[in-house]
Amino acid sequence: MAAGNTGDLLRDHGEPQRATYVELFFDVILVFALTRLSHTLFTDLTWIGALHTTILLAAFWWIWIFTAWTTDRLNPAQPAIQVVIIPIMLGTLIMAGAAPNAFGKDGMIFAATYVIIQVGRALVVTTAMRRRPEVAIGSLQQLVWNCFAGVLWIAGALTAGTTRVVIWLLAAILGYTMSRLDFRLPKLGPARITTQAVSAEHLAERYQQIMIIAFGETILAAGGQFAAFGFERDPLIAFVLAFAITTLLWRIYFYRAGLLLPAAIAASAAPAVFSRSASYAHLVMAGGIVLSSVGDEIIINHPFAEANLVWSAVILCGPALFLAGRARLDYLSFSKVAVSRVAGLLLLVVLSPVLAFLSPILIAVVAVVILTVIAASDTVAWRFRPSKPKPPPPGRPYRRP
Repeated sequence: MAAGNTGDLLRDHGEPQRATYVELFFDVILVFALTRLSHTLFTDLTWIGALHTTILLAAFWWIWIFTAWTTDRLNPAQPAIQVVIIPIMLGTLIMAGAAPNAFGKDGMIFAATYVIIQVGRALVVTTAMRRRPEVAIGSLQQLVWNCFAGVLWIAGALTAGTTRVVIWLLAAILGYTMSRLDFRLPKLGPARITTQAVSAEHLAERYQQIMIIAFGETILAAGGQFAAFGFERDPLIAFVLAFAITTLLWRIYFYRAGLLLPAAIAASAAPAVFSRSASYAHLVMAGGIVLSSVGDEIIINHPFAEANLVWSAVILCGPALFLAGRARLDYLSFSKVAVSRVAGLLLLVVLSPVLAFLSPILIAVVAVVILTVIAASDTVAWRFRPSKPKPPPPGRPYRRP
């Protein structure tokens, strides 16, 4: 990328921006990654298996979110930017292939690829934008922090067992910490995210698309499991229930904060801060969808199996985790949280141990009923009390409606 043409590489935030085809192409890789994660968790439904999945999901998420923010500042329609994004896509695909054995023999492949992606992207952008200090300095700060995190990822890959889990967990936490600290460095200070220009339409569309990708992975996983049984009665009923859960989660996301996300970003006092907070809410929802996908596999493969506490927790806690992230998005968009989400979340959590005495298909019925009530409540509330986005000021504490 020629430094003299850096102006051509920047997005024009003065006009509405949309996601480009190369970004949508990148999202396809995420389908494979999420599928690998959900299937890996399904084969290891233990607390340590859940922790492994959480760490790996965080790694994939940081790649996606950093790339989404990069393409919000730089124009991915330019071939020079595509040269940066396409290798990231390949690296993400390699990581997805290594994910099932990332805590075993493929740990170094996973970690080294992750570090190359994160460090390489920041290094290329910093170098290419050296004549645009408002872009280059922020990328340099990301580069330094990604190097710190990279040391932990590589160090973890050189160990095994519990040691690797602990080190990689610290590396994942560092990813969150450096973002919250605004990539602050001595002398350079913070990266000044509060003053960064963002495209509300583009970032909102990217968040919406990643949710569609997550929902799509759930449908693909459930369909794949169902196809193995043909049209036998019990798996067919279980598949319909699994589809209903996914559809209701989709409805709850997009109606209405998901649809109003571009307006909410634009209406916030600090769009960049809002978008960063929204990314965490979407990460929690994505985690809930992955867990729900595992629940679908349990429901379809073992619809009338004997009661199992772990299975009950997975089937109900997937939607519960999704609702927690969705409640956070509610608050970010409207400065309040719908009562139906809080009540539904509490019901799912409280009923999890109680319903452990039921078969998976009956637990799924309970989940469908609760989610249906929430979705219906949303429809009624918005029909009689429509609201416009009203994001809280940055740093404002939580306030119940």
